[in-house]
Amino acid sequence: QVQLVESGGGLVQAGDSLRLSCAASRRTFSSYGMGWFRQAPGKEREFVAAISWNGGSTNYADSVKGRFTISRDNAKNMVSLQMNSLKPEDTAVYVCAAMARPYYIGTTYSQYEYNVWGQGTQVTVSS
Repeated sequence: QVQLVESGGGLVQAGDSLRLSCAASRRTFSSYGMGWFRQAPGKEREFVAAISWNGGSTNYADSVKGRFTISRDNAKNMVSLQMNSLKPEDTAVYVCAAMARPYYIGTTYSQYEYNVWGQGTQVTVSS
């Protein structure tokens, strides 16, 4: 079973930047689209960003568009989320996820298309 391990979270001030990383243990990582989701206290988990298996397509939630950038390095089995101009409302546990179907065309924000989830990393943005 593939494992996803996130890192890079922390406590920052509004306007700062953070880079989250997600390392995958699966050799076939490069065949699967990846996504980042987040869950704030008392709220449901929500989509943040996604990237297709070959990196050719990306998609972002409106709330992070223009501030966050998702990327992947298939040679290193890693996907990253660069977060700039952070806001207090970005405070959440950020979780990376791998899609269930290989070679999925495009990206998806639907959590039901992802079947492997990491444990998450906490991001706290103070005002």
